[in-house]
Amino acid sequence: MPKHAPRSDLLFSGSDWNFQTLSRTCDAIETIAKEQLHLDVYPVQMEIISSEQMLDAYSSIGMPLMYRHWSFGKHFLYQQLLYRKAGRGLAYELVINSNPCIVYLMEENTMALQALVTAHAAFGHNHFFKNNYLFQQWTDAGAILGYLDFAKSFIARCEERHGDAAVESILDAAHALMEQGVFRYRRPPKLSSEKQREGLRERLEYEERSYNDLWRTLPRTASDGKSDETHDSIAIRKKALNLPEENILYFLEKNSLILEPWQREILRIVRVIAQYFYPQRQTKVMNEGCATFVHYTIMHALFDRGRISEGTMLEVLRNHSNVVFQPAFDDPRFSGINPYALGLDMMQDIQRIATAPTAEDRDWFPEFAGTGDWRATLLDAWANHRDEFFIRQYLSPALIRKWRMFLLSDTAEESFYNVASIHNERGYEKIRAALAQSYDIGTNYSDIQIVDVDLLGQRHLRLQHKVTDGVALENDNCDATLRHIQTLWGYEVSLEGVDAQSGAALYERSTRQMSE
Repeated sequence: MPKHAPRSDLLFSGSDWNFQTLSRTCDAIETIAKEQLHLDVYPVQMEIISSEQMLDAYSSIGMPLMYRHWSFGKHFLYQQLLYRKAGRGLAYELVINSNPCIVYLMEENTMALQALVTAHAAFGHNHFFKNNYLFQQWTDAGAILGYLDFAKSFIARCEERHGDAAVESILDAAHALMEQGVFRYRRPPKLSSEKQREGLRERLEYEERSYNDLWRTLPRTASDGKSDETHDSIAIRKKALNLPEENILYFLEKNSLILEPWQREILRIVRVIAQYFYPQRQTKVMNEGCATFVHYTIMHALFDRGRISEGTMLEVLRNHSNVVFQPAFDDPRFSGINPYALGLDMMQDIQRIATAPTAEDRDWFPEFAGTGDWRATLLDAWANHRDEFFIRQYLSPALIRKWRMFLLSDTAEESFYNVASIHNERGYEKIRAALAQSYDIGTNYSDIQIVDVDLLGQRHLRLQHKVTDGVALENDNCDATLRHIQTLWGYEVSLEGVDAQSGAALYERSTRQMSE
């Protein structure tokens, strides 16, 4: 390792930077990323932005193009207040899953920090976006920017034609249902191309010409709530409507009798954006761990080759340490497991097991322990796993001991926690399984589905919540969300909570009850 690199070999000196320095450093980073780590990335487009622009990007969920909505302005003011009062710092960079991959760099960053975040975002995140199966399955990096441009202009035209209040009402309801506006278990259609968007325009014009407002004016039928439908007719109706349906926005878009064509298209825009972010919910540890491992490896390689100075490396390590800092469970700053720290440690542990395994490692990971080819193992993991399965397969006993992990048991009947497992021979499997389960999206998000609808009678829309571990929905939020669904559906909406194991009914909420 060189102690003092010749000044002529350094990529930069000092904290100041210009675009030539950024370009030269990016090229050197790219060489290591491809030759040493074998990364496969989209073309990179780097843009320099101010702190105000970074705050603006925060408010529009990190996208360079976005339609207008009051919630974005509210989020902007909140983040701006925290930043002005030093209550929260800003991200050093922002990266967008697109082709080309767009990376925003803060103009206030020093050159050492620009190099660090370039390796982190432009190559670490970039590789993960391009190669992970979830992003390949659920997103279209080549079409997202074009689609957002279409969405922004379409909603602007709707505001001009139908008024801000009418558009805002639909967007409010759609945003409230965004969490329940994704397909979790089947592949959605690709985003529209330019030609397809032209076909969409023609379809909307046709639907507007053929839309019949009489559907909205049909009287509600008097009924005592009883139905004379047979079991077979109910089954046929559910099959025709593909019930149960987990994607509530999709069902309302396709089946609501009161929505006009432009309103349906707004629902589709919101759920397409929600679907775009769906993989990121499932890969936080892997995505950030991959980017952190990449920047750590690349910056050390640059230092070993004499391309950055000792002062630069010290600054890099200081910023790196801030990113991966993990407070202990009894530290007042503890707020959960830092995904950067856990992801990096797991990936460095894979590197250790592949190159210098212990007897324990060979027992737990016989498929790659001692092979020496840690790159192939990491590339395969980055491509074919999400957080839950990555932890379940690769979290080692050595890392469990290093983190001093233990498992708490919490039951409603007891007034105290019980330590169910610790980091010992009998506890490794249970701790690993419990940690993996905590990253399962099915555990973190409520299972709510549309289970039935009476299209010929009162048009009552029925939803069902499968309650896990006795955790019901909060009443006020549940009622507010049901009102949003009623705004889009137009008729009575009810939600029944049933036990996920036994199927027993636990509670029921209805928009009719709220109006009485």
